[in-house]
Amino acid sequence: MSGQRASLRRTVSLVAPHTRGSRPIAAGGLLALLGEVAFRLAEPWPLKVVIDHVVPVAAGAPGAGASTWRVLVLAGVAVVVLALGRAVCAYLTSVAFAIVGSRTTTSLRAEVHSRLLHAAPGFHATSRAGDLVTRVVSDVGRVQEAAITAGLPLVGSLVTFAAMAVVMVVLDPLLALAVVAVAPLLLLTGRRSGRRITAASRQQRRREGALAADATEAFAGIGLVQAYDLQEQQVRTFAAANEPSLREGVLARRLAAGLERRVDVLVGVATAVVLVVGAWRVSHGALSVGELVVFLTYLKAAFRPVRDLAKHTGRIARAAASGERVVDCLERAEALPETPGASGLRRLRGSVRFEGVRVERTPGVPVLDGADLVVHPGERVAVVGPSGSGKSTTLHVLLRLLDPCGGRVLIDGHDLTTLRRKDVRDHVAVVLQEPVLFAGTVRENVRLGRPGADDAAVERAVRLAGAHGFVAALPQGYDTVVAERGSSLSGGQRQRLAIARALLRDPGLLLLDEPTTGLDEASAGVVLDALERLAAGRTTILVTHDASLLDRCDRVVELRDGQFRTVRVRRPEGVLR
Repeated sequence: MSGQRASLRRTVSLVAPHTRGSRPIAAGGLLALLGEVAFRLAEPWPLKVVIDHVVPVAAGAPGAGASTWRVLVLAGVAVVVLALGRAVCAYLTSVAFAIVGSRTTTSLRAEVHSRLLHAAPGFHATSRAGDLVTRVVSDVGRVQEAAITAGLPLVGSLVTFAAMAVVMVVLDPLLALAVVAVAPLLLLTGRRSGRRITAASRQQRRREGALAADATEAFAGIGLVQAYDLQEQQVRTFAAANEPSLREGVLARRLAAGLERRVDVLVGVATAVVLVVGAWRVSHGALSVGELVVFLTYLKAAFRPVRDLAKHTGRIARAAASGERVVDCLERAEALPETPGASGLRRLRGSVRFEGVRVERTPGVPVLDGADLVVHPGERVAVVGPSGSGKSTTLHVLLRLLDPCGGRVLIDGHDLTTLRRKDVRDHVAVVLQEPVLFAGTVRENVRLGRPGADDAAVERAVRLAGAHGFVAALPQGYDTVVAERGSSLSGGQRQRLAIARALLRDPGLLLLDEPTTGLDEASAGVVLDALERLAAGRTTILVTHDASLLDRCDRVVELRDGQFRTVRVRRPEGVLR
């Protein structure tokens, strides 16, 4: 049970900050809920009046008198008014809690999404994309479902139970004792089942996250899957992981259903005791028939929240498991901290200097170890070296995706760690080996280089990148929607759009990571010309083994054993041709 409570505490701590803006609405919902409780408390009393005052008169006389009819009419009106009042309060409660739930979910999901996007590269290197999507979409939804949609009404149900228990004690303490005696049994049953349901739900959510990750990877690599005829293997892999998830889900629901039925039995026992003892007390004149009816009505209504608690235990357990997954994700998805007092950067000339830089991706295992490198403004430097030597790490340091644990990196004389990350990245453009295009139009993808750029600027960048011809030939030209990851375009076309995006950014520092790998000779030639225009007048650091690109560089440095070493110089003065 302690584990379940810990899960719930972590879930509540996750949700609570996101309810601040909705707390007035939540308070209004709780007031409406209390109003609904008050109407529920009053509902049985018109029936008591009719039973105690009208039925005896009707039984002892051939017809009801005028006063009896007045009582009946007033009782009927009271029933309608109470039902209407309760309906209005229930409606307001449902709407208020729905608004709070939707706002809370939207805020929480936005925070989780933002935190994951800002997480350090190491986090994403050890996480699976499909599992992260499951946490952002499904797990957050489950948290909202139980914490808001079920949790807040459950609070109202418990208030109802407490209020009705007080009234039952006032009506007849002896009968109320039967209700109190059942309560410990209900709590004990709920505690035992809740612990097992939480464990099963936690395991089920973990397996569902793995399933989503497997499916995402298969769909992302669908070309390879189909080319190697791996469909059946993927189906078997998915099915093997799907079966345990099914078993865990059935177990969790079976435990929840068993809890509900046990609660039903206990409530039935309590009702039978009240019925027998109550009838005996009525026969001895200690209780009126109307009071017994009111008591039985309260008993049924008071145990409804207990049934709700049993019904929602499974949902709450699943929400607690989902909340744990979201909290664990947020705890691991820490972004690199910004240096206190970090300053901005207005314009970048492009001077880069590594001074004794040490970088560790794994603690105690340096990738760069006391590395020194000087790149002059406007110089074009290629970095070569064996796989795993730290070439991409060098680019990550310049983008402040990683910070050195020793030495320093200077840009235009500024220590990189004293500059705000956003200001650094605003002056840096990157062209990767695998260009990334998002779902959207060609124009929108290029405009990502400088959001807010007008259409004319976008077209100029596309022309400079040598991409205007094929873009204009697309069905809707610049407004053509590209397929996911740009799969409707060739590799050379995607790369030219990535170059156009970098051109639109107008960076002071250009970083290229194997930009021509995988391109055929014709496409590579077009991309090389576009890269030439992109690099003109800009400091360029590129990771490549392409001889055509190396020949166009002013200097080639080799990265080996954590150190930079110049192996070829084209123009020592560092001036681009």
